[in-house]
Amino acid sequence: MTSDLAVPTWLVVLTLVAVVALAVAAYRLLRSVRQARGHTEALLAAAAQDAEALREQLAGIEAELQARPEAAARGQRTPVAVVDDREYVITDLGQEQGPRVPARVVPAPMFADILLRESVIKTAALAAGLRRALSPEVRHRIRFEMKREVKRSRKERKLMLKAARRDLESRQRSALGADVEVTS
Repeated sequence: MTSDLAVPTWLVVLTLVAVVALAVAAYRLLRSVRQARGHTEALLAAAAQDAEALREQLAGIEAELQARPEAAARGQRTPVAVVDDREYVITDLGQEQGPRVPARVVPAPMFADILLRESVIKTAALAAGLRRALSPEVRHRIRFEMKREVKRSRKERKLMLKAARRDLESRQRSALGADVEVTS
């Protein structure tokens, strides 16, 4: 006795393969996110070390400038061009930074939903791009442009070869003419 609600075996297998593929993709994505986070933290640590070195260098330069007698006599530096009375700060190097705000935590179902949506969108975009890139019109245009580029390159090489031959022949003629004058 068969039921009308029976699921074909191929559909079950296909579903299981899709779930395994998604699990592998999620694992790889999480691993790459961890690697990227580690790389970013390393870059931040290196940037912090560089900033500290620059602070020390700046303090040394300031101490050196204050030690010079002409710098003390001159007083404060004046800007080259004064636009207005406001002071513009382009960096927060000397300012203390506030506490860091941790990233918000996304619940697991919402994370899975976001992950699947982005994966589906990226896959659809990739498929559309491949379909467009492999269309006969694009392949023909690429073939045409390649032929044109090859012809241009051949023509350029031929002109360079002719110029090199002319140059070599003129050098040989001038060398031969110099030999004739020396022996005379």
